Amino acid sequence: MSVYKPFTTSDIILSPFEVNKSFTFQGTAAITGSGIDRFIGKNLEPILWIPGSNPTGQISTQDQFLVYRSIRELYYSNFLKDVNGSPVGLASFNPDGTITGPGYTPNYYNYLSNTLNADRFFPTSSNAGIGVIAIPSNLFGEHIKPNTFSFKYSNSSTSGIITDDGEGNLISSNLKVGDIIYQHGMAILTSYGNTITGSLYGTALYGTAIYGTTDEQELDEIIFTNNITCSFESTITIYESQYKCTIRENEYNFSQNPTIISSSSNSGIVNDFATGSYFSPYVTTVGLYNNNKELLAVGKLAQPLPLSSTTDINIIINLDL
Repeated sequence: MSVYKPFTTSDIILSPFEVNKSFTFQGTAAITGSGIDRFIGKNLEPILWIPGSNPTGQISTQDQFLVYRSIRELYYSNFLKDVNGSPVGLASFNPDGTITGPGYTPNYYNYLSNTLNADRFFPTSSNAGIGVIAIPSNLFGEHIKPNTFSFKYSNSSTSGIITDDGEGNLISSNLKVGDIIYQHGMAILTSYGNTITGSLYGTALYGTAIYGTTDEQELDEIIFTNNITCSFESTITIYESQYKCTIRENEYNFSQNPTIISSSSNSGIVNDFATGSYFSPYVTTVGLYNNNKELLAVGKLAQPLPLSSTTDINIIINLDL
């Protein structure tokens, strides 16, 4: 009989599972060398904006105004507030009794990590600044594993650590200071120089409590300081193929081991011990072949397995791709 046997569709199972890898980069050289970039975004007046006049970035050069606008549209368009605290897309009820703004709001996809208590803050005042830490996808894979991001900074005027809480919030000293977009590898510091009431962590003064002062230079020192450590865990899905190799009781009942041939005979006669009805060959190796009979993978058994003449045997091969 042939040593090749085809699989049926029920013999193959494809199972996905997630794996994680830890990364830690310390110092500017290690962080930029890994591809992690850092930016400052600034809310400049469009009429006064001159393209290229406010560059930012450690690896690639971007414009501060464009960084600010891009982050705002991608991740905060549903959470923007006007000077009265009302959503910008909703009608605003003014103290004098007048109503301004539209009576409806569009719904944008802002890549929320948690929809139960979805709340984000984004500074909209003139010259407001944000900080962005951009991790490339070749490091974080499919997404950053929640509750593993950490950004430590230290310089002559300030020091601290910023971590994520597993729900998409960036926390420092028990205060929310920004948001992390796990699937994009983006850590965004948004609470610089602003006060928010009724957030997830209560009333917090952002700026003086976290960044030291309301001076824009303080945010620059956090983002661009040389004494920094960035760590996180990546996530990627590995697909495991499971192959069920079934050996029927009447299959593979002849050994492929060359020692079964009698050494005293040149005509290919097998040894006497292999001609009786009680002889049972052993399985030691299973090969997986394609349709062209080319060997693709080899499965080795931990110990030789005797075949049965009365029952079927199933050998399971797991192959990670």
